[in-house]
Amino acid sequence: MLGMGAFEGFPADGPRFYAELEENNTRDWWIEHKDVYERAVHEPMLALLDAMSEEFGPGKAFRPNRDVRFSPDKSPYKTHQGGFVAAAEGIGYYLHLDASGLMVGGGFHAHTPETVARFRRAVNAEGPGAELERVVGDVQGAGFTIGGERLKTVPREFPKDHPRAELLKHKSLTAGITFGQPDWLDEPAAEDRIRERWRQLRPLVEWLAEHVA
Repeated sequence: MLGMGAFEGFPADGPRFYAELEENNTRDWWIEHKDVYERAVHEPMLALLDAMSEEFGPGKAFRPNRDVRFSPDKSPYKTHQGGFVAAAEGIGYYLHLDASGLMVGGGFHAHTPETVARFRRAVNAEGPGAELERVVGDVQGAGFTIGGERLKTVPREFPKDHPRAELLKHKSLTAGITFGQPDWLDEPAAEDRIRERWRQLRPLVEWLAEHVA
């Protein structure tokens, strides 16, 4: 991202662009409005990730095109712009911009049977499991919502009354907070707000990188 301009915030045209895209998700409409996407969405996302890279590591902005090969929905474009900084494979810091505004989060989405098994072994172990329980509590206390794919019941290899039963149900574990369109979204101060939230997520991301990656 050498030569990337300074991050100045996400202009209001960005959420408006996605609100209109939801109603006009066609290649012709995209081409006609691509300049708005570049100016109000893509370039600010790249500038923000560049600004964050010294502290969190290099990031990537996800491509706008949807993979429609195996989907009944043939809409060609995603209705959000995501950005991701990886701490390990499938684990890291995330944000996205869509019609409603900004969402900031982190954790791990991608999972295989091996990563789920490693996660559950760590949750089951007294030391790492108790640490994760504390970290998740702190993250929730900071205003994040805990999410991720979950089983309805505790995996059968663990007792149903396990002290960390709810964590054992997870096949992926994420934390996110939705800001919408606050007054600071289109200002340089947005960088500090997002940085603060990623710092709050660092203990969770680092735990996952150590025990799941």
